[in-house]
Amino acid sequence: MALGVKALPFTFAAHVLAIAGAIMVLVWCISFRGGLAWEATNKSLIFNLHPVLMLIGLIIIGGEAIISYKSLPLTKQVKKLIHMVLHAIALILGIIGVYAAFKYHNESSIANLYSLHSWLGIVIISFYGIQWIYGFVIFFYPGAPTGLRSGSLPWHVFFGVFVYILAVANAAIGFLEKLTFLESSSLAKYGSEALLVNFTAVVTILYGTFVILSVLSLPPVDHHDDFSYSEI
Repeated sequence: MALGVKALPFTFAAHVLAIAGAIMVLVWCISFRGGLAWEATNKSLIFNLHPVLMLIGLIIIGGEAIISYKSLPLTKQVKKLIHMVLHAIALILGIIGVYAAFKYHNESSIANLYSLHSWLGIVIISFYGIQWIYGFVIFFYPGAPTGLRSGSLPWHVFFGVFVYILAVANAAIGFLEKLTFLESSSLAKYGSEALLVNFTAVVTILYGTFVILSVLSLPPVDHHDDFSYSEI
């Protein structure tokens, strides 16, 4: 399925939302929550790494990896390399972000994996890793035969989009979960921090929406690009 419009307007909107989302989560965690730290007596500073790394890494950079394959007027090999490297960066930052949450829980004597957000998080990061390894082996190195690559591509795209949608949805759940905890600890429900968190979640959802719209839109014309997202 493909929309009858070019990808460029959707990718432009996504880039703007990506910048806005990154700024908003940094303002929240640094200005409102006290900053970021890997080691600290205030363990909340360790947790603050989690939303920053998950949003900027898995959601934003992961989204840019998807967009790059549809919007860049480059050769197939160059787009494939950019796509793979950006996804690798997103995966690494996502793994560190997940570990930061475990580190915070362990050092604060809080139970792990007790919520839907945490369960989905483990599933998503695992699927993301499997998807990256599969894509690397089949489409990059050593590379599968042409028939297998062309047959695998629609499923690779479908599974990648599915995992990405799950990641965006789980990010929204994570913002809601954290805000609920904060509000139960006397944070003003209509205060500036609560509004910032809610709007960061809204921007995250909008960004994910425009990423998906870019997947469904028409790519730049490249007659040498025999395998592209247009085959979904």
